[in-house]
Amino acid sequence: METFVKMLGDVGIIGLTGLMVFLFSFKHSHAIFDWIERQTLGTRTYIMEKLELMFIEVKPEHVTYFLLFISIGLGSIVFLLFGVVGKWVLGFFLGMMVSFAGFKIPKPFIDNMYERRINAYGLQMVDALQLLSNGIRAGLSMPQAIGMIVDEMPAPISQEFNMILQQNKIGVPLEECLDNLAQRVPTQDNDMFVASVNILRETGGNLAEVFDTIVHVIRERVRLRQKIETYVAQGMFQGATIFCMPFAIGMIYYVSDPDSMMLMFTTPVGWAFTIGALILDIIGGIIILKIVKIEV
Repeated sequence: METFVKMLGDVGIIGLTGLMVFLFSFKHSHAIFDWIERQTLGTRTYIMEKLELMFIEVKPEHVTYFLLFISIGLGSIVFLLFGVVGKWVLGFFLGMMVSFAGFKIPKPFIDNMYERRINAYGLQMVDALQLLSNGIRAGLSMPQAIGMIVDEMPAPISQEFNMILQQNKIGVPLEECLDNLAQRVPTQDNDMFVASVNILRETGGNLAEVFDTIVHVIRERVRLRQKIETYVAQGMFQGATIFCMPFAIGMIYYVSDPDSMMLMFTTPVGWAFTIGALILDIIGGIIILKIVKIEV
């Protein structure tokens, strides 16, 4: 009888827990499904949008195959390699970690590519606006001066300004073309340039003088940014050194006493400590990166 009552109590607790999980999931179903979408197909969509902004043409199925290979594919390879030598449990955990990392790495990698493109665009803006100013002083119209940038400047700024001309040729107003540029390249310098051009085209004014002023502001900001990057480089080096120290110390211990270090990879307690150390090291590296990175 006591066993039956205890069983009913366990069933009741499980049922109540399941009901609470169901009610929570039902209430937040839209948010949950949106999160799942962002973490799966949303990753491919995000990558495709960023590649399109960088004028890189890739077929969606190729992105899908790449994501599957570096996540499930590499994880399966790691699992099988450790399984061949009889370490199926360790291979399973490492394979799961490799799959998770492989699925998460593409987003930061694409973001880094996009950020580098934006930084390159920002460094080219001084020369581009100087060309615009000279062209307008020579009597050229705004589209003709933009055409000078397309012909004379390298990518990425020539690609972005060529997009302005292409949109303007099919009937899109120049103000809207510039607004689209500000959306594709969201920087403070670009917003200042677009806002100045749009306001002066409506109210009238000397665009050449405004461009000279913007060039001076951008040049000073670039000088300040480069000075900050010089100071930040030391912090980045120190952070990278701290991040690599656990791996270096582990290698030293492995060379000096291999038998004791093998316990980290052959026992459940060792696997737990290894996985925990890797997770903490990655979290520490991310925190250090956040600290030393300064926005200008």
